[in-house]
Amino acid sequence: MPQRILIVDDDAGVRETVGAVLRDEGFRVVFAADGPEAIASARKDKPDLVLLDVWLPGMDGIQVLEQLRAEHSHLPVVVISGHGNIETAVRATKLGAVDFIEKPFTIDGLLAAVARAFKRVRGGEEIGDDDAEAGEAVSDDAGEGTAPHRPRRTSGPRVRERTVARSVVGAGLGLHSGVRTGIILHPLPPGSGIRFGSVSGGGEVEADVANVDSTGYATTLFKKGLAVRTVEHLMATLHAYGITNLLVKVEGEVPILDGSAVELCDLVEQAGVEEQRGTIAAICVREELRIDAGPDQFLSIKPYDGLRITYELSYPAPVGDQTYVFEMREAGDFKREIAPARTFGFVEEIRALESAGLGQGGQLGNFILIGEQGIVNTELRFPEELARHKILDILGDFYLLGAPVRGDIHARKTGHSHNVALVRKIREYLTTAVR
Repeated sequence: MPQRILIVDDDAGVRETVGAVLRDEGFRVVFAADGPEAIASARKDKPDLVLLDVWLPGMDGIQVLEQLRAEHSHLPVVVISGHGNIETAVRATKLGAVDFIEKPFTIDGLLAAVARAFKRVRGGEEIGDDDAEAGEAVSDDAGEGTAPHRPRRTSGPRVRERTVARSVVGAGLGLHSGVRTGIILHPLPPGSGIRFGSVSGGGEVEADVANVDSTGYATTLFKKGLAVRTVEHLMATLHAYGITNLLVKVEGEVPILDGSAVELCDLVEQAGVEEQRGTIAAICVREELRIDAGPDQFLSIKPYDGLRITYELSYPAPVGDQTYVFEMREAGDFKREIAPARTFGFVEEIRALESAGLGQGGQLGNFILIGEQGIVNTELRFPEELARHKILDILGDFYLLGAPVRGDIHARKTGHSHNVALVRKIREYLTTAVR
């Protein structure tokens, strides 16, 4: 039987247009023009999915969502808004909406949201042993299956795939845009990988080193017109918690929050970590790989049974030298030792950023500002906070390999561009090793 979708919108033109698209895709479609009609249709027609507009006459979409979730707890609902903002997304997601998209949306964006909703239901409720084996197969092949961003082969141990247990929403300022933005984390089934998408549903970009567009002051992903900036703190958090399958919805930039990853850890813990049946091979190397970026400046990875990162930071006075060694054993280690370390910058760098139209979200409370006489706006959380933050960036950038990393990483006086260069070298090494 074709799956049935209930479209709830007070605009007859929208109902007919969306309905025609979905019929062409083989779905059965039913309509409702307001809240009471939608609730009645859900009882009578028993749809498999609801596309629900927020702005409805009388009973608004949020009220309809509350009623639908009360009566049909397992019915997936995608909320659509023509006046979307992060507050609406927060309310919808907390009430159990499986996705949130903004008007005007593209046909591809709508169909992608529908496909995600059905895939999520299948992945969360109907996975059997055969599906688990299929999840393992796609985890090993780049350019095949549903995870093209993952390397072909690694020699590392297999680990369980993980996602979040439920959708959650956070909000804050974008570091470079300066506008209020948000972040929505949605669970995905095994083999999906980590993907970034816009709230409006206009495409996705995989969290993969092949999609890195820029490393100036932050790591930016870009694919088919969709750019997502400042992904490294979130990627580091997902690396620490072992999240391998996730849809991250943002509007252009991951919020900077307090400049660290502590609130991102809290967001993941609020969502809960769900272990899945599929497995994925960890990233391992069998020999040292190294980038010599300049005199007394390098980044390397060696074989190691675990994950250890050493960062040596060296700046002229008043900063001086800092060194920190971090051993990742569990997510709690990351949350205690690395996640609280904040973004830092020098006064002259901030001026350069502002002249380039960047850094508009930088405030005295969300980064460490360093002047000629030292730190001017805060007290350090750790004596080596700057070096620890560099380790945070390494954890995030290295997770663009698509799987947890095992190795002994040693960095001296390096940044995002060097991280990405070595990650690309590791990807090439892993791919070449199986030719």
